[in-house]
Amino acid sequence: MTKISSLATATAVASLLLMGAASSQTTAPAKTDTTKTEAKAPAEKKAEKPRTAASLECSKEADAKGLHGKERRKFRSECKKSAAEKAK
Repeated sequence: MTKISSLATATAVASLLLMGAASSQTTAPAKTDTTKTEAKAPAEKKAEKPRTAASLECSKEADAKGLHGKERRKFRSECKKSAAEKAK
């Protein structure tokens, strides 16, 4: 009789532990319709400066030359410096 009651108790405890783990699963969070630009923090939005005409022109030239990465940054930097010197 003691063996049956201890077996029943052990089974009841095990089923309670397993049911607790099964019921604690959460559902996936709801998807929101925010885009990457909307998700930016307000401080990041303020930090963005409008691009100058020289900057845009240098970007177009870099695109035409097919530059990427370090080469593109170097080209744009030199291009903007020369545009600033011409403006003086």
